[in-house]
Amino acid sequence: MSQDKIAAHFQHSLAAMTAAASDEALLTVSRAIAAASIAALRAGHKILLAGNGGSAADAQHIAAEIIGRYKRDRAAWPAVALTTDTSALTAIANDYGFERVFARQVEGLGQPGDVFLGITTSGRSPNILAALEVARQRGLVTVGMTGPNGGSMGALCDHLLIAPAPETALVQQIHLMAAHAICDEIEVALVAPSP
Repeated sequence: MSQDKIAAHFQHSLAAMTAAASDEALLTVSRAIAAASIAALRAGHKILLAGNGGSAADAQHIAAEIIGRYKRDRAAWPAVALTTDTSALTAIANDYGFERVFARQVEGLGQPGDVFLGITTSGRSPNILAALEVARQRGLVTVGMTGPNGGSMGALCDHLLIAPAPETALVQQIHLMAAHAICDEIEVALVAPSP
């Protein structure tokens, strides 16, 4: 008997999202990340984001929602994905090693009161951990998104979102769902309602 792999994936995704929707720790930290982002943007600070692979794409996606718009027409807010400048990435990797590609950018761009969001499904990406260390040293609010095995990075994070899912793809789906909810919360808080 053959199994429908596509339907099975949708079912696994639905189960993961259902688990996330009832995970009080995840919901609480999502609210805290939204509140920290709102406070930073309200005070004129920026949000820096980084990740590797699919998490790099998620960092870019989230930055675009913040600097562009999520649902509402509004002023732009400062958000930078540290994964997009190929000259900086290749120069830093060549001169300092790939572990420093994000830390060096946080050192150059980050200011006290900014938010740094590092995304690593494993919680073990050396370049994300190094960037979190630099962000903490420089007085940024440190935020991490990871999977169930990445809790050890919590020592470097003011706020750590742990996606309750057993595989990378599902962890990434939860990260993006949480990020969209956070972007929605930011817009509701910072955009005056239309008359």
